[in-house]
Amino acid sequence: MAIFERGSVRLHYEIEGDGFPVLLIAPGGMRSSNDIWNRMPWNPRAALRDHYRIIGMDQRNAGASTAPVSGADDWTTYTGDQLALLDHLNIDRCHVIGMCIGGPYEMGLLRAAPERFCSAVLLQPVGIDGNTAILREMFDAWATELAPLHPEATASDWSDFGDHMFNGEFLLSVTREDVAACRTPLLVLMGDDQFHPQSTSREIAALAPHATLVEHWKDDEFLAATDATIKGFLTEHTPA
Repeated sequence: MAIFERGSVRLHYEIEGDGFPVLLIAPGGMRSSNDIWNRMPWNPRAALRDHYRIIGMDQRNAGASTAPVSGADDWTTYTGDQLALLDHLNIDRCHVIGMCIGGPYEMGLLRAAPERFCSAVLLQPVGIDGNTAILREMFDAWATELAPLHPEATASDWSDFGDHMFNGEFLLSVTREDVAACRTPLLVLMGDDQFHPQSTSREIAALAPHATLVEHWKDDEFLAATDATIKGFLTEHTPA
């Protein structure tokens, strides 16, 4: 276990393999932690570590990472953590792979520091399509569990934090205009449920000028092709 301390924030991360770096942003909603990848139909920790340097992190207050909670926390708070970890590891450029909530996190990174990312793989990104209530329920369940550990945060702080995260539209962390302006190559593996609407994946792929959409990828019959597609995409965009 490695811990990066950023002021009062303690971020747990793991490095596996060797080669060009790939930052992983795990699924799990507000509980996004690196170990969750091991339960996913396609696991980049297993698939890529023989050829890449894999950096998997637990987001703040998920897994083994901790941080104070504030009513000012929002998507940019997490972007700051993610970029600070790359700085700590002296990683100037990398690929980024995210699933579920990882999709909005990735697009936040590509808006904030596009020069640092050679490509991005978005697996069933979270987005808004008539599902705000269930996303907020997910946040509130996480907040209720954590609140006893955070006496610094009032009920108003938790409410404001939740509003900042899930009261938006489209991809939550960025606007449609941000996605249309993104020049980073994107590989979008389509979502197909309430948390990960098809419409979000399709719209990202339609708006971004260098995006490829994969509609079928996580059923057993497609996994071999999925693995080959993602590896081929990363190879294509890895600097010589």
